[in-house]
Amino acid sequence: MKSAVVALAVAAVAATAMPAAAAPALPPPNDAALTAAIAGLPTHETTGALVRITGSAGEWSGTSGVADLRTGAAVRPDGHFRIGSVTKVYTAVLVLQLAQERRIDLDQSVQHYLPDLLPVDYPPVPVYTLLDHTSGLPSVDIPGLYDPRWILEHRFDHWSPRQVVDTALRHPIDFPPGTAQKYTNTSYVTAGMLVEKVTGRSYARNLRDRITGPLGLRQTYYPNDDPCLPAPAARGYLDVDGELVDATLMNQSIPGAAGAIVATAEDLDRFVTGLFRGRLLGDEMTTRLFAVPDVPMFDGSGPAYYSQGLMKLTVNGITVWGKTGSRHGYASGVFATRDLARKLVYSVNPTVKSQDGQPLIVQRIAAAAAG
Repeated sequence: MKSAVVALAVAAVAATAMPAAAAPALPPPNDAALTAAIAGLPTHETTGALVRITGSAGEWSGTSGVADLRTGAAVRPDGHFRIGSVTKVYTAVLVLQLAQERRIDLDQSVQHYLPDLLPVDYPPVPVYTLLDHTSGLPSVDIPGLYDPRWILEHRFDHWSPRQVVDTALRHPIDFPPGTAQKYTNTSYVTAGMLVEKVTGRSYARNLRDRITGPLGLRQTYYPNDDPCLPAPAARGYLDVDGELVDATLMNQSIPGAAGAIVATAEDLDRFVTGLFRGRLLGDEMTTRLFAVPDVPMFDGSGPAYYSQGLMKLTVNGITVWGKTGSRHGYASGVFATRDLARKLVYSVNPTVKSQDGQPLIVQRIAAAAAG
C-alpha cells in the first residue's frame, strides 16, 4: 500500500511546482521552513539528516544532527549513504539498456533466460513484469529482517541472489503475471541475476560501465560483500530495547540488486538528471521507464503507480517521478518533475526499520519543501 509518508515525500517535489502553462517559474525553496523541518537533531528516533533541492527555481541544501553519536561530528552534505531501494532505478536502467541492445526481449519469459530459477508450476513470467512489479513473484521471506537483534547478529552474513530469491519461491505465485502490481524485492534481485547472466559480467561491473562511468558518478558504487561506508558518512543506528547500537557496518547482499548501492546526494541528483535527459536510454526505452501499467494494486489500494523503474504520483495536477529507499539506519529518496524543474534528494538516519521504510521526519521535509 502506498504510505502517507511516501505520498508526502513526493509532495515535497510536486506541491512546489505549477503547470508550465500557469506560471513561467517555480517558487524558490523556503529556507526557513526547510531549516526548521530538519532542526532539533539528533533525537532517539533520528540521528541525522541532509536535504538537497536543485532545479531552475533555485537551490537549497541543509544538514542537521550528528554523523557520529560518539564524537558528535556533524552530518556532511557530501556524505555517503546507503540508498536502499533507489537501487531499483539503476537495475531497471541496466535491463532496459540490454533490451535496447536487443540482448534481452522484455516480452520473453524469465524462465527463458534463467531456466532453473522459478518453480516448474509457475506460469511464464515476462521480463518486463520484473521491472514494474507485476510479476506476481512472492516477497522475499527471511525471518528476522525487521528484528534488530537478528539484524545485528547476521550483519556480516553473505547471501547469494539465488538464496535470497529461493526464500520467496517456497510460496505459490501471488497472481498471474501482468494482472496486478505488488512491490517486491524478489523481482529486482531476479532482474540483477538476469543482467549478470546475459552480460557475463558482475552487477558491479555493469553499473560502472553502463551508468556511473558514463555519468561521471564517482561516489556511487555497488559494495558486493564490503560492509563499510567510505568517509565521509553518517553512521547508522538501530534501536535495540531503547539503546542505540551502531549498525553502520553491514553486508548488503540480501537486498543486492534491489537495494545495495551506496551514493551521495550530489551523485543521486546527477543520476536522475542524466537519466531524465536521455543520457542512458533512447526514446523507446525512456518511454517504458515512465510507463505505468493499467492494472490495480494487488492489495486493492488503488491503481498501479510504479512504472518500469520509477514511482509515479500526481499531486495538484503535477506528475512527479522518483523512488524512496531504506536500509537499516538509512532512509533516502530522490524525486523530480519530468522536466527537472524541481529535484529533491534526502537522506536521514532513522533508528527503527519499518515496513514502509520512511521515518516521520520525511513528513516534515516534505511539508517544508511544499511550502
